[in-house]
Amino acid sequence: GTLLIILVGHMVTIATAMALAEIAPNQKVEGGGEYFIISRSFGINIGASIGLALFLSQAISVAFYIIAFAEAFDALKPWIATTFGYEIYDNRIFSIPALLMLIFLMVSKGADMGVKALYFVVTILVISLIFFFLGTTDYSETINKSAILANRPSDISIFYVFAIIFPAFTGMTAGVGLSGDLRDPKKSIPLGTLSATIIGMIIYVFIAYKLAVSASSEDLVNDQLIMSKIAIWGPIIPMGLAAATLSSAIGSFMVAPRTLQAIGADDVFPSTNVNNWISKGLALTNEPRNATIITSIIALIFVMMGDVNAVAEIISMFFMVTYGSLCLISFFQHFSGDPSYRPTFKSKWYISLLGAILSK
Repeated sequence: GTLLIILVGHMVTIATAMALAEIAPNQKVEGGGEYFIISRSFGINIGASIGLALFLSQAISVAFYIIAFAEAFDALKPWIATTFGYEIYDNRIFSIPALLMLIFLMVSKGADMGVKALYFVVTILVISLIFFFLGTTDYSETINKSAILANRPSDISIFYVFAIIFPAFTGMTAGVGLSGDLRDPKKSIPLGTLSATIIGMIIYVFIAYKLAVSASSEDLVNDQLIMSKIAIWGPIIPMGLAAATLSSAIGSFMVAPRTLQAIGADDVFPSTNVNNWISKGLALTNEPRNATIITSIIALIFVMMGDVNAVAEIISMFFMVTYGSLCLISFFQHFSGDPSYRPTFKSKWYISLLGAILSK
């Protein structure tokens, strides 16, 4: 079941990455990334409808990753209870301050700070993965590895689990959302989206295998931080979880305001004043501060919900709509006969069609 979820999820994201790699080099992809591509292919009316869903998915993703970020503090709860005599039952005591700090940094510093922070958190994430893969357990010494593909019965539908897991496969489009800030989008977008998708899939498969041979199914179900008991140094895993979720939150926080800014620049909203206010950027950098404020409000509302699974189900739906649209654009372009459509990278029409069908 785990391998099936990884496979199906990446069948969608790889098809989307290939569609983006095909479309992006054929045109100057401006601010808004995916929204820009969709609106210039399907027209502003359809593009705006999908673009608003895309923006919501990106803005709500900030909340999703911050809620998950708070899960990393579960390892500190026993120490807090012992040291201060205070039992913590609600992770919002961590997630809300974390989001407010992130909002302050993004509004005051902008995407430049976000990119610099990513280097630090990604380094921690890589180290935590290395420590995890180098670790071993008593269970791994005795398990019959031929049984790891055995079916594990569960009362939870695989489609429900897929809806919760799918947002973890979606980070590869962050570069497209930042297209207006890239030095060479035509080169960076195809290389970045394809390499991120393929590397991510490989890492997920190896993590699933490592978990299956290192811990029993009961431990996997009951211990959210089981990876810390497998790693050669356990404390690195909560740090890696914090780094992974924080890097994803920063990525979504950089992309979402730019999508909304591009929507406002196309005069999508009924009010001219609203469009001008949303699309307005800082004088020198065009940093979308006003759009960042709106993104912050939406993220804060969903963080206060506190249920990571409920938030994941919502954003999965929005991402599927966007990815299906991108695959359809690539599919139609193969048969449109448009003489100006001359991409340097060409996907296959049947791969784009498969991605569109799976997304729907």
